[in-house]
Amino acid sequence: MHPARLDSPPRRPRPALALCTALAVPSVLLLVLVAVRWSPLMGLDRDIARSLHGRAVADPGITRVNRVLTDWVWDPWTMRLLCAVVVLALVWRLRDWLLAGWVAGTCLVGTLLQQGLKAAVDRPRPVWRDPVDSAHYAAFPSGHAMTAAVVCGLVLWLLRRYGAGRALWRTALALAVVSVLGVGLTRLWLGVHWPTDVLGGWLLGALTVTPAVAAYDRWVAPNARA
Repeated sequence: MHPARLDSPPRRPRPALALCTALAVPSVLLLVLVAVRWSPLMGLDRDIARSLHGRAVADPGITRVNRVLTDWVWDPWTMRLLCAVVVLALVWRLRDWLLAGWVAGTCLVGTLLQQGLKAAVDRPRPVWRDPVDSAHYAAFPSGHAMTAAVVCGLVLWLLRRYGAGRALWRTALALAVVSVLGVGLTRLWLGVHWPTDVLGGWLLGALTVTPAVAAYDRWVAPNARA
């Protein structure tokens, strides 16, 4: 019986790589299915959107609340403003120009990816006889959902990185989850997106943040400390 070799430990898949793969596969699959207008998925989208639109028309009070949330609280520009505040705090309070640039760059990449996919897929938005809201440009992916996922993901990463206390972390996590899920639901309730637009925004937002965070932690941060 030969002793086990200690100089060649078995290779384990890196968690970041596994997570990126887990996000990339459904993201690409959903993108392809939406781009080719796969009939079963389009039918499911129409059924869900029609049901939610009927409820939105029947309950104008909840619809007004959704409009306030989507236009002011969780609007992409509100999220980008939050990102800008975080970037300024990294520069002003921590003098960490490199990390600030990385956060800003990741947010910019997410915006460019979102706009590029909208132009490439060019998916029409839902059209209703009695709309409760309106939106412009192509539908896939949802810019509201994707921007919220990118910004909230970056904020949570920074809080973890700087050792946020338990109370602050739990509060931020709860607000992030409510914001990311909530903004997607407002877009569906208001009838300006298909369900797969919102799902695509969530997936692509997470896929934007995950490799950016992993790359910074693995290659950039160690060199910055050297």
